[in-house]
Amino acid sequence: MSKSYDLEERLLDYAVRIIRVVEASPNTLVGRRISDQLLRAGISPGAHYEEAQGAESKADFVHKLQLALKELRE
Repeated sequence: MSKSYDLEERLLDYAVRIIRVVEASPNTLVGRRISDQLLRAGISPGAHYEEAQGAESKADFVHKLQLALKELRE
């Protein structure tokens, strides 16, 4: 198993876990607001990683992975 595949799988598993948490959240105003933000921040690192795979240069690749890291920290 290659390291890139491992990261791809880990990000997918992370997104699935985030989705499960959001689905279990209370259907209140606060629950919906927090869930919305958590969902956007939780699934976007995988999308950023996939985008980085098509980077046009090493600098572009690094920049796109930095965006993924920023989303994970959020």
